[in-house]
Amino acid sequence: MNAEIEAAGFFGLLNWEEMTGLSKFWVDMISIPIFSAIAGLITNWTGVIMLFAPVRFTGFYVPGLKTLFPLLPRKVQILPTFAPGGILGFQGFIPARAEKMASLMVDNAVAKIGTAKDFFDQMDPRKISAQVAHVALPNVRSMVDSIMTTEHPQLWADMPPRGREAIYARVEAELPAITDRAFDFIGANIDQLLDVKLMVVGYLRRRPELLKDVIYGLGAPELRFMTRSGVLGFPFGVVVALWLSLLHYSSPHGDTPALIELPGWLHTLVHLFPAWLIVVLGGAVVGVLVNIIAIKVVFEPATPQPRYKYPWGVAKFAKRQYQAAADLGHAIGYQIVTLDVVTEQLLDGPSGDKTRAVIAHFLQLEIDRILGPLRSVTRLAVGPRHFDAIQATAGASLATEMKPWLVDDIEFSQSTAASVDQLATEKLRELPPDEFVEMLYTAIEQDAWLLYLHGGILGALVGGVHLLVFGV
Repeated sequence: MNAEIEAAGFFGLLNWEEMTGLSKFWVDMISIPIFSAIAGLITNWTGVIMLFAPVRFTGFYVPGLKTLFPLLPRKVQILPTFAPGGILGFQGFIPARAEKMASLMVDNAVAKIGTAKDFFDQMDPRKISAQVAHVALPNVRSMVDSIMTTEHPQLWADMPPRGREAIYARVEAELPAITDRAFDFIGANIDQLLDVKLMVVGYLRRRPELLKDVIYGLGAPELRFMTRSGVLGFPFGVVVALWLSLLHYSSPHGDTPALIELPGWLHTLVHLFPAWLIVVLGGAVVGVLVNIIAIKVVFEPATPQPRYKYPWGVAKFAKRQYQAAADLGHAIGYQIVTLDVVTEQLLDGPSGDKTRAVIAHFLQLEIDRILGPLRSVTRLAVGPRHFDAIQATAGASLATEMKPWLVDDIEFSQSTAASVDQLATEKLRELPPDEFVEMLYTAIEQDAWLLYLHGGILGALVGGVHLLVFGV
C-alpha cells in the first residue's frame, strides 16, 4: 500500500505504475529526465528574455514597498525590479543598465577601434567639407540675405543689385575653400572637440532599444545556443532518477525488505534528504547548472585549450569572431558612430560652442576679405560691434544649417557609414580573442547570478510539478 501511495500523483488519484505497467524505476527514469530537460529549456529561454525585455520598466504600485525599500540589502535595491514611489516591476537587465552597458561597450570595443580622430578621418573631413560646400551652395544667397536683413536691413536694402551680386558671387566662389580650411582645422583638433565615449554613452543611454538590438545582434547565435542548451537538463535528470531509485530500493517497504543493502555510512548519506526534497532540490540544481554550462560554453575559454580542461575546446563566441566583428562593425558604422551622431555631438554637444567658433572664425576672415573696399564703409555704417555680430551670426548660421544639410543626404551618410563600418570591422577582427569575447561577456557577467537564481527557482518549481503529477 505504501508503494502505491508513493507512486501516486495528482494527490493520490493516479498510480503510474499500475497505469503503465512499469516499475517505479522506469517511471522515474522516463519522467524525471524529461521534466529536467523541460526545466532547463524554460529557465534558459526565459533567462535570455530577461536580459533584453522589457526595454522600458513595467510595473505596478505595491503598498508599503516605499517604506520597505530602504531596509533591503544594496544588492537587492539595484535590481531592475524597483522604481521610485513603491513601484514593483521589471526591466530587462541590459536596457536597465543602458548607461553602464554603453560605457562597457565603448571601453571594450569602440575605444579599441580608434580615437575620435581615427573615426573622423575615416569619414574623410575633405569629403564632408566638399559635401557642406555642395549642399550649402544653393543656400548661399538666402543665407547672406537672412544674415544681412536680420543684422542690418537698411544697409542691405540700400545696396545696389550689382553690389549684392558681387558679394553673392564671391561667397559662392570661396565657399569650398572656406569649408576646407574650417574642416582641416576641426580634423586636426577633433580630439578636443569630440569625446567619443561621451557621445556613444549618451546616445545609447537615450536609446535602450538600440543598445538591446546591438548586443542581441552581436551574440544572436550564442544566445540561441544558450536557449537550446537547456536540454542538458536531461542527463542531469537521469542522475536524479538514479539517486531516487537508490533511495527507494535501499529502503524497506512494509513487510518487504530493502532490495539493495548499503553500508551504514552510505545508507546514511543516501537517505540524508527525503525523496520529495531531492526532487525539488534536483530541479533547482538542474536549473542552475544548465545556465552555468551555457554561459561557460559560450564565453570560455577565449583561446583553444586541452579537451580535458574544456571538453568543447574553445568558446563558441570566440570561434565566431570574424563574423561577429563584421556584425558589430556594421552596427557601429550604421547605428552608433554615424555622421548625424558625430555632427550632432560636434555642433550641439559639450564642445559645440568651440566647433561653432571655429566655423565662425574662418567665415569672419572670408567676410573681411570678400567685402574688401565695402568693409570699411559697412563697419562705419553699422558700427564695429554690430558688424562683428554680423560675422559671428554668419558663422553660427552656417554651423546651425550645416547639420541638416549633411544628414539629409542619404547617399552621403551611407558612404561615410560604410567607411566607419570597414574601419570598425577590421579593427575588431584584429583584437585578441579574449578582448573580443569580453565585449559580450561583460553585458551578461554582472547579472549572471540573477540568471542562476532564476534558473534555480524555476527548476525547483518544475520539480514541484513533477511531485504533483507523479508523486514521491
